[in-house]
Amino acid sequence: MAGGERGPRNPETLTEEQAERMLAGMNEVIRAGEEMRKLRTEMIKVFVGFGWTQDKIARLTDMSQPAVSKQVAKYRTDEPLPPLELSLAQYDTPWLEGRLWGLAEDVSEALDETAHCTRAVDALARGRRRFTPRTVDELRRLLEEDLRQHRPHLLPGHQAAYDEISRALDVPAKTAATTPGAAPASVRRALARQLQRDRLCDAEADADA
Repeated sequence: MAGGERGPRNPETLTEEQAERMLAGMNEVIRAGEEMRKLRTEMIKVFVGFGWTQDKIARLTDMSQPAVSKQVAKYRTDEPLPPLELSLAQYDTPWLEGRLWGLAEDVSEALDETAHCTRAVDALARGRRRFTPRTVDELRRLLEEDLRQHRPHLLPGHQAAYDEISRALDVPAKTAATTPGAAPASVRRALARQLQRDRLCDAEADADA
């Protein structure tokens, strides 16, 4: 973080900085397809649930104020989303896939984008690849190879995160995010992806301190 400052974290909500980082790449490819536009729309619903102002939402999503106002008015008449738990320790499949995605991105960057998983990560980020059991298994294999070959260049937290995610993916969750009105899988993946990256960033900052 610029200036080395890191504000207190509230597990009940996102910080504005977290949302900005999460949406930065999304805004670059928002015109690439309907899927990303739909995800952005769903994220607006989440932000409305946090009680954020329309000005803040418009700035973070790179949308016009009238467009945001229209969405906000619509969501205020909809059934509100159940409270979102923003903890990494959740075990439904979309959440675990998002964590795996965020971990793979961090490993790719740590290895200067020479990692085995780099192409798969790039395809997911640009919407050229969807999350399916096959693509998730492929990403896991590529990430395992990177962790095995490049362990000296990675943080212990990379391996620890992979082990936790992998064990959970191998055992179906007893409870999944199937509550009526719950956030869609794409939203849960995006949130878990960013939270996993933030956790690894904190670990890296602690290791450099």
